[in-house]
Amino acid sequence: MDLKATASHAEKFLRDNSPAILTGFGVTGVVSTAYLAHQAGYSSAMNFIVYPDDAGRKDRIKSDVKAHWKRYIPMVLSGAGTITCIVLATKISNRRTAVITAAYSVSERAFSEYKEKVKEKLGEKKEQGIRDEIAADKIRDSESRQQVVILGGEGDPLCCELHTMRYFHSNMETLRKAANDVNALILRQDYAYLHDFYHFAKIPQTSADYDFGWTSDRLMELEFTSTLFKGQPCLAFEYNYYKPL
Repeated sequence: MDLKATASHAEKFLRDNSPAILTGFGVTGVVSTAYLAHQAGYSSAMNFIVYPDDAGRKDRIKSDVKAHWKRYIPMVLSGAGTITCIVLATKISNRRTAVITAAYSVSERAFSEYKEKVKEKLGEKKEQGIRDEIAADKIRDSESRQQVVILGGEGDPLCCELHTMRYFHSNMETLRKAANDVNALILRQDYAYLHDFYHFAKIPQTSADYDFGWTSDRLMELEFTSTLFKGQPCLAFEYNYYKPL
């Protein structure tokens, strides 16, 4: 690999990992600044000044600053560098998050338009049939590795949330009511998280509950399909959309 290619790879690595690198520098800077402040304070204390008896408070402060200010230069530079690293890391991360969110929104809108066009060209029944086949394929692929989470009273049908491929016992009425509660929440506060739907539907929470959700520009709807899981009837559902929040 020639020098130019190596430099190009190094540049790409630094660009891709710049938030993590800057955060690392920031953490190191916090420790360094604290250490340098301790050293400067200790050195100043060891090199104390003997003031005349008639020296006033202002005169003593001026003498202290004049005698010791150079000792605090490393601490100030370290602190300034630390703040710069933290600010830059935050700025880059925020910009990347905004770009990802915008790209996700564009993809979600394009997919919605595609679904509507499929409905228009093939009809709702055929479009529903396609969704049924996709859901059946997902559940068939998951049968060997998924563990059913039992939730709800006996007699409720088996359900599958296709977003996380989790299984539990519930019913369509409970799920539709949870969706209505989520939409009421969206209308009140302009947004709702997946966490809110899980809460209303009494579905176990996940670590990504607050990463996705819905906003007031489009309410949430559930799209149901019936299939089989290990020979049992299964009510699978997905969301008409969700986005990063």
